[in-house]
Amino acid sequence: MPAPQSTLTPPRVPAPRGPGSRAVRLLPAPFRSFPGDDRLRARAATATVWYLRLLAVLNIAAVMSLPFREEVHEHNAGEYFTPYLATAGLGSAVLALFLAVVMRRRKRAAWLFNLLLAGSLLGLYSVALTHAPYRGHAFNWVSTALTALFVAALLIGRREFDAIGDRSNPRLALAVGVGGTLVSGGLGTLLAHATNKVSGAGLKDEIAYTLLRGISVGPLADRVAAVQAPRWTDMVINVLTAATFLLVLYACFRAPRGARLLAPEDEARLRELLDRHGDRDSLGYFALRRDKSVIFSPSGKAAVAYRVVGGVSLASGDPLGDPEAWPGAIDAWLAEARRHAWTPAVMGAGEEAGTIYARHGLDALELGDEAIVDLADFTLDGRAMRVVRQAHNRVRRAGYTVRVRRHEDIPAEEMAVLVGRADHWRDGATERGFSMALGRLGDPADGRCVMLECRDADGEPRALLSFVPWGEHGLSLDLMRRDRSCENGLMEYMVVELLLNARELGIERVSLNFAMFRSVFERGARLGAGPVLRLWRSTLTFFSRWWQIESLYRANAKYRPVWEPRFLLFAKSSDIPRIGLASARAEGFLTLPGRS
Repeated sequence: MPAPQSTLTPPRVPAPRGPGSRAVRLLPAPFRSFPGDDRLRARAATATVWYLRLLAVLNIAAVMSLPFREEVHEHNAGEYFTPYLATAGLGSAVLALFLAVVMRRRKRAAWLFNLLLAGSLLGLYSVALTHAPYRGHAFNWVSTALTALFVAALLIGRREFDAIGDRSNPRLALAVGVGGTLVSGGLGTLLAHATNKVSGAGLKDEIAYTLLRGISVGPLADRVAAVQAPRWTDMVINVLTAATFLLVLYACFRAPRGARLLAPEDEARLRELLDRHGDRDSLGYFALRRDKSVIFSPSGKAAVAYRVVGGVSLASGDPLGDPEAWPGAIDAWLAEARRHAWTPAVMGAGEEAGTIYARHGLDALELGDEAIVDLADFTLDGRAMRVVRQAHNRVRRAGYTVRVRRHEDIPAEEMAVLVGRADHWRDGATERGFSMALGRLGDPADGRCVMLECRDADGEPRALLSFVPWGEHGLSLDLMRRDRSCENGLMEYMVVELLLNARELGIERVSLNFAMFRSVFERGARLGAGPVLRLWRSTLTFFSRWWQIESLYRANAKYRPVWEPRFLLFAKSSDIPRIGLASARAEGFLTLPGRS
């Protein structure tokens, strides 16, 4: 009977050779796994994670509690020994906690690291128990048994740890280790020299004291009689060492960066999918961002575009292509995420795609709504459109005009001027956008995009809007730029001009900005809204002073659009903070030094 598939592992069935597919070798019957074997391996792997978590808590408790720490040190010296990683040191606590994290992500390097360390320790304990002074203590047998159980769990769960790391990790870890040791060791030695209560200590003694204090804050370093530093000095040295060790571990086990971006052949295949199925998702064209990667279904009829940011594989919008082939593309994407220990997440998926993602084990959280205007129903008449109508008339009377053209119809020299103006009008040096922005302007490959150029009464450019194609008869807003000194209401004027004249281009619907948490603002303002909803609305209103959350909702609501919900998809609730940070970095709201 075949083994059940996890939510992050594609079915192990023979797949045709093709783009995006991988050949799977079926094992002979005696070597195939059974459901019981899979459950045992999964439980063993989980047990190793919980052991490391427990040891991290115990080590931290020992650092904080003097009696407990002395008890551990007593059982970790002389004729006693303690279980794997139980040393009552901050470095051991950091190591256990970090290993628990990377083991939960099923890193193969972390499994090997634990096996070598714990296996060697188990061998040492086994040899020690053959000698009378050691085997006479019952606690030593307990320590050996716990270490043996941990090693056994590692061996049983071996096949669960299949996530690979970056090939450059060993070199980076070596560089970080050498540099970090020099920095932390140098600072620790200077601190030990400055706070030493005993005179006449040499540099060799101070270095030895620093190295021993980096390992433990217990009596281990007391054997260096020439140095006696205050308690806080010992703690600082230990923290510096733990921080260095943590950086080395991160360098050893960090996930691959996903540096393979959209290749020309991938872009050509995506454009073919958009030609056939581009009208399904208004965000489909944004999959052509060249800072994204793409993975195709085994049939090549569907694809998922994603970008790896901070160890998060961040997909955006719906999968491209035939919906019947979406599951194959999603399986391939999730398998790729599992293989590299990336956290899978989807930003801005529609309801249909969100349902299919949910069938693959992802949970959904409503992010907000996309504003879509159906041109057949749009009109400036009526009291509800009075504000928009007045703004439109005021700007038009001021002499502003709008010209609507496809990018391919704009001469190269004119496009260069518009691109220069757009860069000049950009708010800040960072180009924002990921899930709903193309990230470029004026590329010859984007000839079907639509440009709105607004000029004042003197013929000077004052603002521009750029829309990407949404199938054959739709547009999706990509870029909004304007001169800050121009007339108020200029953007409303340009949007209305497009909505009134887009039918000449064969356009039937237009997707405007995304309104995050729109339902909160709408329901929170109604009579009878509950205290929790009102509090949530007040919180979002407060943060809207910096991130324009509410203003985007109100700016779109004035056009009386149809609201289409968009969702965040994630595997575990505990990953949401990490996904939020990765999304902020991808969208350009948070800039960190270094590469993603």
